[in-house]
Amino acid sequence: MSFEDPMIKPKYFIDSGKEAKLLRSKLGMNQSEFWSRISVTQSGGSRYESGRDLPKPVQVLLHLAYAPEKQALALMKYLRQD
Repeated sequence: MSFEDPMIKPKYFIDSGKEAKLLRSKLGMNQSEFWSRISVTQSGGSRYESGRDLPKPVQVLLHLAYAPEKQALALMKYLRQD
C-alpha cells in the first residue's frame, strides 16, 4: 500500500480498544491523558479498552493523533480528496 496515493484509503493505525490500550501503555500515559487528546472522557476510553467497539470517527481521531506522521498525513490526504 502506498502512503503517497490519496485514492487508496490507509488502514487505521488503531482498530480496537485493545490496540489503543497497548499503545497507551507503551507511551506511559494514563487513560485521561491518552483519551483527552481526542476529546474522549476517561470513562469512555475505559469502555473502549474493555471491549466496546471503536466508532469510525474515534478510529480516525486516534489515527491522526497517534499514528506516525507519514501515516497521519496519508489519511488526511485521503479524507480531503474531492
